[in-house]
Amino acid sequence: MGSPLTDPFQVPYMARALVELLILGVLGGAVGVFVLVRRLAYVADALTHTVFPGVVVGFAAGAADGVFWGALVAGLLTAVLLTLLTRAPRISEDSALTVILTAFFGLGVVLVSRQQDYRHDLNAFLFGQVLTVTRADIVQSAVLAAGCLVALAFLGRHFTLRAFDPDGARAMGHRTWLLDLALNVLIALVVVAAVRAVGTVLVIALMIVPAAFGRLLSHRIPVIAAIGAGFGALCGWLGLAASYQASVLHGVQLAAGPAVVLLMTAAYALLLAARKAVRA
Repeated sequence: MGSPLTDPFQVPYMARALVELLILGVLGGAVGVFVLVRRLAYVADALTHTVFPGVVVGFAAGAADGVFWGALVAGLLTAVLLTLLTRAPRISEDSALTVILTAFFGLGVVLVSRQQDYRHDLNAFLFGQVLTVTRADIVQSAVLAAGCLVALAFLGRHFTLRAFDPDGARAMGHRTWLLDLALNVLIALVVVAAVRAVGTVLVIALMIVPAAFGRLLSHRIPVIAAIGAGFGALCGWLGLAASYQASVLHGVQLAAGPAVVLLMTAAYALLLAARKAVRA
C-alpha cells in the first residue's frame, strides 16, 4: 500500500513542486528570523507588493521566463531606495515604505490595465502556481537561496548585533546602513525566489510564520533560524501532499500555496495554545 506522503511525488510536476517548496521553506525560515527580530514584517510585506511592476514588465517582455528577472530588478531597486530614504533625518521608515509601496504597486496596476491579455496570467503570480514550476525556476531559486544562506553565514552575527544593540554596532565601526541594505536585499531576494511558486501575496507567510514558530521554542538566533528552516521545508512537503490528496483523490480543490500557508499557521497556533496551556 502506497504512502500519501510519498506517492504524489512520483509524478514529475509534483516532484518539481516539492523541490521548489523545500528550497523556499529553508530560505524563508532562515531569512525570516532577522525579519522577526528587527520587526521588519511591514518591510517584507511592502517588498511583496513593490515587485509587482517588475513582474508585469518581465511578463510583457518575456512571458513567464521574464517574470523572474523583472521581479529581481524591482526587488533590488526597492531595497536600495528604502535604505536611502530611511537614512534621511526627516523621513521615517513607515513614511518611506508607504511612498515606495504605493508608487510601485500603483505603477504595476497601471501597467496591467494597459495589458489586457496578461491580466489573468499575472493574477496567478499574485497567488502562485507552484505546480507549474520548471527546472529553470528551481535552478534560479536554488542559486538565490545558496547566495542568501552564504550571506547569512557571514553577516548573521552582524545582523544580530544591529538588531539588539545598534549603538554598540556603530561604536564597533559597523556601518549600520550597509547592514540594513544587505538585509533588505536578502528579503527582496526571498520575495523574488518565491514569486512564481507561492505568489507575492503569500510569500510573507514563508518568512514570518516559520521564524515565529522557532521563536516559541528558543531564544537563540541560530536555533530559531534552524527550526524555522526545517519547519518551512516540512510544511512545504506536507502542505503539497495534502493539496494533492484533496484535489486529485477527493475532488476538493485545494491550491498548493494556500495549503502550505494554512498548515504553517495552524501548526503555529497549536504550538502557541500548547505553550499557554502548559503555563496556565
